[in-house]
Amino acid sequence: MSSFKRFRDAAICVALLAIPFFFLNANLKDPESTNALDRAVLTVSAPVQVAATSTARWFSGVWQDYVYLVDVKAENDRLRSENARLTEENRRLRYEALENRRLRSLLQLRERIGGELIGAQVIGRDVSRFFRVTRVRLDRGERDRIRAGMPVITSEGLVGQVRRSWGRYSDVLLTVDQTSAIDVVIQRTGARGMLRGTGEDDQYLAQIQYLRREDDIRVGDLVHTSGLGQRFPASILVGRVTRIVRREFGLYQEAEVTPAVNFSSLDEVLILTEGSRERSLVERTGGELSEDEEP
Repeated sequence: MSSFKRFRDAAICVALLAIPFFFLNANLKDPESTNALDRAVLTVSAPVQVAATSTARWFSGVWQDYVYLVDVKAENDRLRSENARLTEENRRLRYEALENRRLRSLLQLRERIGGELIGAQVIGRDVSRFFRVTRVRLDRGERDRIRAGMPVITSEGLVGQVRRSWGRYSDVLLTVDQTSAIDVVIQRTGARGMLRGTGEDDQYLAQIQYLRREDDIRVGDLVHTSGLGQRFPASILVGRVTRIVRREFGLYQEAEVTPAVNFSSLDEVLILTEGSRERSLVERTGGELSEDEEP
């Protein structure tokens, strides 16, 4: 048994050495000088070589794809993070640019109007069921010397006037409120009338009443404060005429006005502390206008 085992082991070793030799010899020979044995070896070795090559390619492809995908994922993560950072930075810069333009406009307005102006931030809004702002609240109040009747303006034009103030807060009566009344003038012709808000829930609108029938008024005319009554300074833009109403009879005509200020986007305003209503009226009403004393 030991002799047979040694013979078997020797035969296996010879076969393992001979088979690669024959495979290599047959594959390296010139095709024209191959014999029957070489062709038989090539026939047998071809499927083995194909299988080995395919297996090697598969493992190589898997490894390369894995390494490639890992690199791509890392690169995508880096680019995604960089894109998010740049997007946030761009948004912040746009916001700062808009804020700078608003503040620059307010500073120019302060220089143009003169007088004592106090800046305020809009901290609250009352909104109608049609998402129209009906009243705004500011972060300035009695402690900041804000009183009822003081005009509230922005670089776009007239917002309205302080309706009431308390502590460090105040509410603003908008020009489109139905209790608001402002003496105005048509810039192009000098025609005068009384601007009253319509109080619509679905649109910002006011009407100029008591315009004489013979006054020349056109759609597109700019409307400014007249300065009469010493409540609002003169030449503050209020809005633009969008429709004329002339009836067949009567002494007057009316004009619909779209306000110059977009109340839905108010952020910063200026409160004009000079030229507001008399202190005696404020003291008599306790800092809030009654309906009888509303302009």
